[in-house]
This record gives sequence, C-alpha cells and structure tokens, in this order.
Amino acid sequence: MAAPAADIASYKEVILFLATAGIVVPLATRLRISPVLGFIGAGALLGPYGLGRFAPELPWLTWVTIPNRGEVSHLAELGVVFLLFTIGIELSWDRLRVLRRLVFGLGAAQVATCALAIGGIGMLLGITPVAAVLSGLALALSSTAIVVPVLAAQKRLGSPTGRATFAVLLFQDLAVAPILFTIAALGAPDDGGLAWNLVLALGQAAVALAVIVVLGRLAMRPLFHMVAQTRSSELFLAASFLMVIVAALLAAASGMSMALGAFVAGLLLAETEYRRAIEAVVDPFKGLLLGVFFLSVGMGLDVTALLDAPVTIVLAAGGLLLVKAVLTWGLARLFRLPGRVGVEMALLLAPGGEFAFVLVGAALGVQLLPQEVAQPLLLITTVTMILIPPLARVARPLSRRIAPETPAVNLPNPPAEPGRVVIAGFGRVGQLIADMLKRHGVPYLAIDSNPALVFAQREAGQPVYYGDTSSPLFLRTCGLDTARALVVTLDVPSASQAVVETVRAWRPDLTIVARARDARHAAELYRLGVTDAVPETIEASLQLSEALLVDIGIAMGPVIASIHERRDEFRRALRGEPAGEAAPPEGAPRRAGEFRARRSAGKR
Repeated sequence: MAAPAADIASYKEVILFLATAGIVVPLATRLRISPVLGFIGAGALLGPYGLGRFAPELPWLTWVTIPNRGEVSHLAELGVVFLLFTIGIELSWDRLRVLRRLVFGLGAAQVATCALAIGGIGMLLGITPVAAVLSGLALALSSTAIVVPVLAAQKRLGSPTGRATFAVLLFQDLAVAPILFTIAALGAPDDGGLAWNLVLALGQAAVALAVIVVLGRLAMRPLFHMVAQTRSSELFLAASFLMVIVAALLAAASGMSMALGAFVAGLLLAETEYRRAIEAVVDPFKGLLLGVFFLSVGMGLDVTALLDAPVTIVLAAGGLLLVKAVLTWGLARLFRLPGRVGVEMALLLAPGGEFAFVLVGAALGVQLLPQEVAQPLLLITTVTMILIPPLARVARPLSRRIAPETPAVNLPNPPAEPGRVVIAGFGRVGQLIADMLKRHGVPYLAIDSNPALVFAQREAGQPVYYGDTSSPLFLRTCGLDTARALVVTLDVPSASQAVVETVRAWRPDLTIVARARDARHAAELYRLGVTDAVPETIEASLQLSEALLVDIGIAMGPVIASIHERRDEFRRALRGEPAGEAAPPEGAPRRAGEFRARRSAGKR
C-alpha cells in the first residue's frame, strides 16, 4: 500500500517563517537595525493586511503570505511563554537586592506615572475607563528586546545610564505577569460582579501557583540531576522544554495566562545550579519563537490605518515620546540621578515596547479593548520602537548639551560582577583556587560538568553551576563578556584547549590561566593564546627542588630566586621566545603584574 502523499500546504507556515528568518536576521544585521523590527515589518508585509489581502485575486500569493493570522497564533503564544520564562530564569534575588531602590522605586514610579498620564489622556479623548487604563499600562512599558542590545552594542550596560535603565526595564518585565493576570480576571464571565471575579481568580491563581511551586521544588532539581548524569544535551533540552510547557499548562488550566506559569517556572529554576545550562540550551529556540511572535504582531498591524491618518498616528507617537520622556526625566532627578543619566534614560525608555503587543492582544482576546482603540495603539508602539536606535545614538551628545556636568551618583553595580573570575572545572584544583580568591576578596563563579560535584558544592554555599564548558553559548551565559579572568582547571587536555580557543576568539583581552598536563600541553595552550599555562610535571619538579634545597640547608632567599628564574626559563621555552625576552603570545594580554606596571607608567 502506497504511503499517503505529504500535505505540503500544512507545512507552509513553518517553511515561510524559516525562510523569513533566514532573510530578516542577516538583512537587519547589515542595515544595523533590530531583528525585532525586521520581523514586525515582515509580518506586516506578508500578513492579512499586507500582501495577504490580495491572495483571493492572486492565488499564487497564498504560498508566500499568511492571510490568516490565527495560523501562527499557537507558535506566537509559545514565543511569549518562552520570553517570560527567560525573564524569570535571568532574575535572581541578588539582582533585585542590589538594584532594589532603582527597580522598586524608580521603576515602579515610572510605570505608574506614565500609565496614569497616558490613561488620563485616553479618557479625555473619550475612551472608556477600562480601555484607558489598559492603554496606559501597555504604552507605559518600554522595549527590553531593543534597548538592552543597543546598550550592549555601545558597551554601556555597566555605565550609570545602563544600570538605571536596566533597573526600570527589569521592573517593567516583572509587572507584565500581574497585569496579564488582572486582564484575565477582568475578562472572566461576569457571573457575580467584578469583585467576585477578582476573588475567584485570585483563589484559583493562588492554588495553581502553589501547585507549580511545590511540584517545582520537589521535582525540578531531582529531574535535572538525573538528566545531567546522562550527559546528554538532547535530553537536557527536552527536560527544559518539559518544565516550561508543564508550568504553562498548569497556569492555563487555572485560568491564568500560560506566560505567567512559565515565568514562575523560570523563577524556580533561577535558584538552582542548572540555571545557566538551561539558559544556554533554551536561548536559540527562544529567539526563533520570539521571531514568530513578532511576525504575528506585524500581521496584526493594519498599515492602511497609518496611510489613512498618518498625521494623527505620527502626532500621537510624538506625544507618547514627549510624555514618557518628560516624566522619566523628572523621576530620575527626583531619585537624585545625574542630569545626563536622566536625559539618556528618558530618550531610551520613551518609546513603546514589545509587551504592549502582548497586553493589547490579551485585552483584545477577552474583549476589554475595542479594535478601533487597539489598532492605533499597536501602530503607535511600532512607530516609536523604530526610533529607539536613532534615539540611542543622539542620547549621549544631547545629554551633554542639555544637562550640566554633575557629580556621579554611586549606583549599585549590576549582579553580573564585571570584575569576577570564572573557574572552568571545580575539582580539587578549582576549589583551592576559589579558596585563595575568597581570601583576597575576589568574586568568582565556577562551572563544572559533574552534576554530583556541583550539587555537593552548591549545598556548601559555593557559586557553582552545572554546564558544558565546551559550549560557547553556555560560557557567555556565565558572564565571560565582563569577566576579569578565566581559570581553566580541566584535567582533559582536549577539553581545556577547546575552552581556551573558544574564549580567546571573542575575548582577546581576557586574562586566561590554564592548568596543563605536561610541557607539550602547555606549549599548545600558549599557542592558543593563554596568558599563563602551569604544567603539572614542571611545577611539581620545581616544588620538589625547592623543598629539597631548603631541607638540606640552602638559604631560602636564593632558593626561591633560583626557582622563579627557572620557572621563567621554562615559560619562555614553552612560548617559543628568545632566552632573553618574555613577551606574551600574539593576541593574549600580558601577565597581570606586567600590564598594571606598564599602565601605571603610562599614566605617570
């Protein structure tokens, strides 16, 4: 019996999306715009309000357009679920504690004042109170997906502006989950009045969240511990997806949004040793699913409405930028931030953000927003998001002209700890190094692929995370972009060489100290660009020689001097340098002491 022919049309949406992603991302990179805007633009072009409206007259267009937005709605919803999950897993109590004044003070004030102002303007324009409040909340939020990458590209996330902006965006991300819950409660059938609906929704939510938290604490860590022992990246990915989907479905079954359940699951996993490994395996899929979400957002945009009333939309977008910028600047000054920081923050946070599409979509789904209000909101948000990169470019020079020079406020450092050391491999060698770093007050983060060891060290209070040190994406999640140094203590030569080669490719300035098996291994590590390699055989011989010479009565001073001299000779030989000079390998930084000495001399 012949196999049934494949229904090619049923795969059209997936093929079209993948093709769109293959075009949009490289094109956006070349044009130096955010892929987010690229996906929104592609959705508007290919959706029912774009080329899709001509599909009935030109049937061939059905193969390159999506006339019905609902065809990708489930994939788009998964994109929002994973967005909230990653926000939860990237969140930590340390981060909230360090930035608590800016997050819960400035962030809360910014969202509340902007929402009230925008909602008040909406009511003056004749919108119903509920629609006005929801419109204010939606437009008060800013774009984490665009602002953070823009600041990262400018290498300013660690600046006062970057830290303050990040704190406000963090509160906005936190605020999305309760806003979504409130929308679901307000949209429930009006059986016993609004108060009863809220009480009932709160009760259902409390039970559902309790189930998610209890099941999560009982099942998550043991499950990932068993999966990690298999050392299968595919199984680890499957377990990560399972936890997200189960939490999302439990929330949906209780009447909450799937995104809220995924957010709670992320919070639970953020406190485990598997947090960074999960971030690494989920991140590529999150990007694809978010692409589907933004594609669906573009499909919901009726560009003809912009063409019908361009002046109105542009004036409304300008008004939104003005209102949010003025309020944000005033709040920044109220919280005693420098004038320049306030101006830059105001320009970065004034445009709308991606969560406006989420909130407007949720409100449309439960009929709390009429279409004639929702469509202009989406257009205004899109227009202002397009302006984020140019606003970021003019923010710094404009802030210097507008705001006078003021003393810097001591903003708390973000918890990424740019000055910390990353230890790859946390066996006996790595633990001794960590102990010495702790004694000298140097922050560190350790990673290891042995789940039993990681579990034991986490129980002992050590900042250790499970993960594959050979994965570039995982190494990035461990903060190597801002790390002070990397110590490689892995006992497998090929593994340590792979880590060095990967890290040196994107951090040519990073200090890398590596453990080597023998002289040949050390020479290979130097060739790959380590700052220093410590061969076990040579170092053991030098230590034995030192102990012997001192024990037989040779003065310790000359012995130590000769040992250091011999060590330098070995280092020069392993680097392949002339006997009289010890220059670092090409592309690698000098040893820390030499670098500091030269820098100090240059300053003098």
